[in-house]
Amino acid sequence: MTNLESMMRLLCGRFDNRQQYEAMQAAGKPFPYAEHVNTVCNDKIRNLPADFAGVFLLEESYYTTDGKTHASPHLFLFTEEADGSVKLTSYEMPQGYTAETLTDDRLDAVDYASLVPSAKFTPAIYHRKDGVWEGGSVSMFTPVLKFTLWERFSEAELEVQETMEVNGKRTFGYDAPIRYQRKDCGEAGSF
Repeated sequence: MTNLESMMRLLCGRFDNRQQYEAMQAAGKPFPYAEHVNTVCNDKIRNLPADFAGVFLLEESYYTTDGKTHASPHLFLFTEEADGSVKLTSYEMPQGYTAETLTDDRLDAVDYASLVPSAKFTPAIYHRKDGVWEGGSVSMFTPVLKFTLWERFSEAELEVQETMEVNGKRTFGYDAPIRYQRKDCGEAGSF
């Protein structure tokens, strides 16, 4: 199994942070209820190069705070680097889709040539150690807006910490990473 296959096996599937959310609620700490649905979508990308070795993944994220849920989908490309690390490149939302309509069941065939890598997001690099993947990146979305991503993926859970800072002051994010547990039956997903 390649490193890329190993990472995709951990990432694919349905996840939520219900255990963490309920513990935070019981402790009186504000924290979102969050769900991830991660689906490989290479089969929906037309005209991939013949030697294409990457994996496109559609991440559907849903965050509920104060009784309101908002969707935050992302299209990512994962590629294995020469040193065995895995690189995540974020792509712009395909033309014609919104946060509410970019879902696996609504995603129609998209031409590879129409996909545009995000100019704002610095690709994240992940390294594997003892079966656990860890990594992230820091992106300057504007000269004063910094986005920091840190993630850790294991058989037990996906840990995701995202923060936004404007002029060094945090405007989004939590002190602890969101800890997602797998919701699907069986073992870690496959792709």
